[in-house]
Amino acid sequence: MYASHEDIGYDFEDDPKDKKTLKPDPNIDGGWAWMVVLSSFFVHILIMGSQMALGVLNVEWLEEFHQSRGLTAWVSSLSMGITLIVGPFIGLFINTCGCRQTAIIGGLVNSLGWVLSAYAANVHYLFITFGVTAGFGSGMAYLPAVVMVGRYFQKRRALAQGLSTTGTGFGTFLMTVLLKYLCAEYGWRNAMFIQGAVSLNLCVCGALMRPLSPGKEGKDPGETDPQVLPAHSPESVKSSAQLGRAEEKEGSPGHEEALDDLAAQACQEKAGHRKNMCAFRALKTVSQLTMRVRKGFQDWYSGYFGAASLFTNRMFVAFVFWALFAYSSFVIPFIHLPEIVDLYNLSEQNDVFPLTSIIAIVHIFGKVILGAVADLPCISVWNVFLMANFTLVLSIFILPLMHTYAGLAVICALIGFSSGYFSLMPVVTEDLVGIEHLANAYGIIICANGVSALLGPPFAGWIYDMTQKYDFSFYICGLLYLVGLLFLLIQPCVQIIEQSRKKSVGGTHV
Repeated sequence: MYASHEDIGYDFEDDPKDKKTLKPDPNIDGGWAWMVVLSSFFVHILIMGSQMALGVLNVEWLEEFHQSRGLTAWVSSLSMGITLIVGPFIGLFINTCGCRQTAIIGGLVNSLGWVLSAYAANVHYLFITFGVTAGFGSGMAYLPAVVMVGRYFQKRRALAQGLSTTGTGFGTFLMTVLLKYLCAEYGWRNAMFIQGAVSLNLCVCGALMRPLSPGKEGKDPGETDPQVLPAHSPESVKSSAQLGRAEEKEGSPGHEEALDDLAAQACQEKAGHRKNMCAFRALKTVSQLTMRVRKGFQDWYSGYFGAASLFTNRMFVAFVFWALFAYSSFVIPFIHLPEIVDLYNLSEQNDVFPLTSIIAIVHIFGKVILGAVADLPCISVWNVFLMANFTLVLSIFILPLMHTYAGLAVICALIGFSSGYFSLMPVVTEDLVGIEHLANAYGIIICANGVSALLGPPFAGWIYDMTQKYDFSFYICGLLYLVGLLFLLIQPCVQIIEQSRKKSVGGTHV
């Protein structure tokens, strides 16, 4: 999945008869591969980092438009949610156009969304310009950044993905500081306009996603022109010229006029030949593009809708159910913490070192440390994954009880560290479905996370509008998160019981 002809490390011919010796690309696991990691790192900074810093703008929107917190939170949640939800559908663009073009177009659309949002007259305008437009552009740029790292690395894939995703933590810290400064100096509208210009760097990151060159010996038969001669070819002109010379030797009376006519005829035939070849090449290009779009759609359709066997795996279904509630518990603090700090009169301390920046910085170390611990031979990845999740649930329950900056800082550090389990999700998914279904399964998990990010912040704002407190929103989200986690934990026990029953039934029949 997500593999176009320009993104894979080998070149495959359409006709089996034309297949030749294939060589792996020399840049795999080295060379330009590290530039792709750098590109993906900056994509995470510009997209995920800026989205995690939207709490700064959320406060500005509340003061500007005087709307409810539940309604205003939809702006941020739409942007975050659509970025992840459209992941499976962006695969169609990747299969058709390739990662480089998709990322560049995504950078342009994302920048357009930021710039148009600077002229927003109400919150509903922001739903379209920022939530949908900027969110869709983020999805178009984000997914190729993840896919290309996977394409360029085989042996060091985990290390490369880990390094690139640390951009989320760095980006959250940098973008929080940047947006706070821009809003204070120029106002939120000019801040969004400037951020739109900054987002154009996504196009530069997309340009760095150089397709893997084919390592095939010999020339591509698809690049050679067909050896079909048109009715008026240079060969026919040559034969006509020879015939004319023969007539000249025979001493025909009007040989000079014949030569002029022959030269004019040759020019006309050459012009006609060029036109025929141009028309043939245009027709060939359209045919190849049509076949490419059709093949891309078939790969995309079979990759997702043909993967129904994934949902017969109960552990995978439980994993999707868990993902529907897990991501909101990580997103809600980023969106609503800046306002919670204002409600607790902790703005001055938060301005010195924002709580969201604490989450972001510790999140970086959490990814690295949890990944290193999970790689130890004596420790199970699942145990590390579950322990980190339970720590995050506990932190969400404790967060409403803290009303001092020091207490909130400690809990935010726990949230940042325990959320480092994100780096283990591809490994856990592979354990559930196998390497052959990893791409499809992980796309579904990301989509479920997108639904969680879409609904979580508005739900928390709606609870505040009803109770005038954020406490209940954290308790409810934490409870749903815990239910999903327990459901995931119970499934292996259920499978063991069912297997033992089948064995006992089989033994009685014997």
